[in-house]
Amino acid sequence: MRIFETLADLQTLVGQPLGHSEWITVDQPRVNAFAEATEDRQWIHVDPERAKAGPFGGPIAHGFLTLSLIPYFFETGFSVRETRMVVNYGLNKVRFTAPVPVGSRLRAGFRLLAMDDVAGGAVQLTVEVAVEAEGAAKPVCIAESLARHFR
Repeated sequence: MRIFETLADLQTLVGQPLGHSEWITVDQPRVNAFAEATEDRQWIHVDPERAKAGPFGGPIAHGFLTLSLIPYFFETGFSVRETRMVVNYGLNKVRFTAPVPVGSRLRAGFRLLAMDDVAGGAVQLTVEVAVEAEGAAKPVCIAESLARHFR
């Protein structure tokens, strides 16, 4: 994990990589739990036997499951000690660029795109999050995350 003392320490890093998160495994129990929580029980996610004959050769994780791991990726990727609270403000430009086979290990790389002062004394960070599967040639998800950091 990369640790910054203050938000000001990030100012010179706009446009630059901030590092990577820890790895996490997307196993079938996690996929099944996500399917139950979201009511999305499509067979390509929750029926391994049927999925073997499907277009991906086995079950794949939901795209939104991959996206929902962004808080974990941030938690293990970098932090700012000066920040007492971070609030998710939303996402821009989300793309699911490759399937995530069940059993994949994922991590995210971060690139700081912008820093903006916002009302209430917060600083909004726009961070490109590129989620990669171990051994894959390209990211499986790319999104711009907007988060408000309060001192």
